[in-house]
Amino acid sequence: MVINMDKIRDILNNSKKIAIAGHVRPDGDCIGSSTALYQYLSLYKKELGIEQVDIYLEPYGDQFQLLSGLEGIKCSCAGNEVYDMFIALDCGSKDRLGVVSEIFDLAKTTVNIDHHISNTMFATINHVAEASSTSEIIYTLIDDDKITKEIATSLYVGIIHDTGVFKHPNTTSRTMTIAGKLIDKGIDYSKLINDTFYAKTYKQNLIIGRCLMESILVLDGKVIVSSISQKMMDFYDVTTADLDGVVEKLRVTKGVEVAMFVYETNPSEYKVSMRSTGKVNVSKIAVYFGGGGHVQAAGCTIHGRLNDAINNLTLHIEAQLKEINEV
Repeated sequence: MVINMDKIRDILNNSKKIAIAGHVRPDGDCIGSSTALYQYLSLYKKELGIEQVDIYLEPYGDQFQLLSGLEGIKCSCAGNEVYDMFIALDCGSKDRLGVVSEIFDLAKTTVNIDHHISNTMFATINHVAEASSTSEIIYTLIDDDKITKEIATSLYVGIIHDTGVFKHPNTTSRTMTIAGKLIDKGIDYSKLINDTFYAKTYKQNLIIGRCLMESILVLDGKVIVSSISQKMMDFYDVTTADLDGVVEKLRVTKGVEVAMFVYETNPSEYKVSMRSTGKVNVSKIAVYFGGGGHVQAAGCTIHGRLNDAINNLTLHIEAQLKEINEV
């Protein structure tokens, strides 16, 4: 059932016990929107008639430690918790919830709040809107006078991460207006941009450098590809959270239409992140392989051999480039 809700209060519908969760390997928008909603529901739970609110997120990068609401995060679930309502944020499909999909299935009502065009509408209530980020959507669902400085901080971080600090085409005049209103809440927007988006540890810079150094150009320089194994991540003592930003560094290569970054998550399992300048719809490719995302930013998980995964993805990119050239 798809319902256009105007406010969080309408979505809650007198639910007493609520769970919030984002997608696996949470990024800035997932963390920002989740912590913002968690703070709001926790702060106003008496007014909203809520007795318990829990938040579930997988481990995330240290750069997000400056956000509020992190103390309540649960990284795992017992699998037998029954909630009146389960709210999935920034999640294109149920399988992207990971292990918490178990409690999603047990919930009396499920809600899906997202902005991905590839969303599968997997919940009882689906609020999927065109926006720069899920954090932007959450802002529109909360009365402005209820947004504290701490909630504004989370929302702003979510927006800057999904817009690439307002440089991606998903940035609209509405996005900028909302960002301005969040700044008016007194947030240290300059520090948030630097500390959560641009700042990198020495190890992160090393791994980015390694990925750039070992990247290759294919399809007459229209596609740049880089990959990293679990063994190499162990060598540099980094986790998947430290790989944030690699694909963006690849994307800005002159003459490239698509950047593809592939990293090993388990034996014979690879996470693929793709970025496009706009000519190639990488969401279409990601969906074909069971993933999703946006026209210019998408991802998926592929099983098998690394070379086969890269070759199969490249074939789909090549097909789209060929169609473009024939037009």
